[in-house]
Amino acid sequence: MAHPNEELLRKGYGDFGRGDVDAHLAICSPEFAFNVPGKSRMAGRYVGRAEFLGLVGKVMEACAGSFEEEVHDVLANDAHGVVLAVHRFTREGVRRVFNTAHLYHIEAGRLVECWELPESQAQFDEAWGPANG
Repeated sequence: MAHPNEELLRKGYGDFGRGDVDAHLAICSPEFAFNVPGKSRMAGRYVGRAEFLGLVGKVMEACAGSFEEEVHDVLANDAHGVVLAVHRFTREGVRRVFNTAHLYHIEAGRLVECWELPESQAQFDEAWGPANG
């Protein structure tokens, strides 16, 4: 039997993968924060529903809607979860593929904060392009 937080994360990623961002956000705290490291156009801290939706819009615009996320595995306990994923998209005619991990802080069955942890920060930054580009 899977840990309840593993099930929570799998549900959230399934919802997001089907394009149901509202269902995904329903499992997040109102002040959910998503942290993206590096120097790419996606880098930053996105807090709350509006900023997260802004990030999603920025991602889809940058890759003309081609973004795909494949969940490789999910690990979770009472306070944390890790999603191992593969991201695929095409930007400026170039197919991009990279591995990443999303580290979550979870409280009372809600996602509170997430940190993107790309396998290669340089590859991640190059894939998304410079902050001023």
